[in-house]
Amino acid sequence: MSTIASIFQNMPEIMTRAIVVGTLVSVCASLLGVTLVLKRYSMIGDGLSHVGFGALAIATVLSAGSASMAVSLPIVMASAFALMWLTENRRMQGDAAIAVLSTGAIAIGTLLFRFSDNPYQDICNSLFGTASMALLTDADMWITVGVSTAVLVLFVFFYTRIFSVTFDSSFAKATGVRVNAYAMMLAALTAVTVVIGMKMVGAIMVSGLIIFPALSAMRVAKRFKSVVITSAALSLGCFFIGFFLSLLIEVQPGPAIIAVHVLAFVVCCIVSAVKTRVKARKNRSIVVEPPCKA
Repeated sequence: MSTIASIFQNMPEIMTRAIVVGTLVSVCASLLGVTLVLKRYSMIGDGLSHVGFGALAIATVLSAGSASMAVSLPIVMASAFALMWLTENRRMQGDAAIAVLSTGAIAIGTLLFRFSDNPYQDICNSLFGTASMALLTDADMWITVGVSTAVLVLFVFFYTRIFSVTFDSSFAKATGVRVNAYAMMLAALTAVTVVIGMKMVGAIMVSGLIIFPALSAMRVAKRFKSVVITSAALSLGCFFIGFFLSLLIEVQPGPAIIAVHVLAFVVCCIVSAVKTRVKARKNRSIVVEPPCKA
């Protein structure tokens, strides 16, 4: 506790920005992750994270500096719309489209980073978020606050429609719900979350913030609402534990946060297995009496 207190005293502004950005990104990613995993779109987050790496390379070459989010956001959003359009219209298999965008963005981004002042350092920071939390600016924080607020408001406001589209898109379409429009909105919200999340954990691991909380929550909760709430709670808990653990043992925050998510997933799997076994034993212990004969 004394070490954490000293860190707060020495770097109050950096810590405040990192905690605000991390909290908002964790909540947004966990909420969207539930829908993406249930609709089997979880790899879209991974594909967009690689596209974000290429977008950061373009921003670095253009010397965008604090405006890197403004450069990255339209590129990642356009890629999200393209992925969703290709998948929904079956112009290309979803995994093939993601592979094309992912590998292409990584290759182009790596080549573009060669034209920056510190190519190896820029690549490391963009991929793994080695020093990105320390480089968060006030502009980044306020952009994250505004964008995250929009994501949360849209998710809560359209919660019923998102629920219906997630579980039965055919029935939702028959009842008049504009399924394609909501799919595109989901893609846009995911793209926004990926862009703001790259500043925290790096491009290559930001998809972990989307996938792991949802998968962990589904092991211990059954209803959609309880899964969403559990996912958000797990995401926040893993962020704070991983973030402060990285400060205490002096490692990169991004890998530490994702490592805590992996541990939480393993624990949830064990809890689920134990609950299933206990329930099975209870069912076997019930003695069913034969019906009385006339």
